Amino acid sequence: MEGPATVPAGLLRRLGAMVYDTILVIALMAFTLIPIVAISNGYVYGAPVQTLLLLELYGFFAYFWFTRRQTLGMLAWRLTIQTHNHKPITLNQVTLRWVGALASFLCLGLGYIWLLFDQQSRSWSDLLSSTRVVYQPKRPA
Repeated sequence: MEGPATVPAGLLRRLGAMVYDTILVIALMAFTLIPIVAISNGYVYGAPVQTLLLLELYGFFAYFWFTRRQTLGMLAWRLTIQTHNHKPITLNQVTLRWVGALASFLCLGLGYIWLLFDQQSRSWSDLLSSTRVVYQPKRPA
């Protein structure tokens, strides 16, 4: 029997969570880049800095998805990641999910638009990682 926790998350809710997470990631990257700018006298481009920021981006999402099954933006929009067998998400699934999100971003959001055409409202991240994002409505008092 499916309960309210199994309602697939729609595109607008996911976009709302992404906006929140984007603000947090920008703040995190600024926190990283400001000392680098100060130390290097304004030189903050090149492969080492880009690699650091990419690893930081992965670390942000991997930490929250692996430990809480949701980022702070997902928490605000009451979204959670579920595995198909309802077991804890694995680090491999987290990594595949992040690769799917990165591919979706690089393809101008096509991976998220995909969920509008998928019968189970799955994005590329969901399909790659064998997970899905569900909406958890507020419980009545």
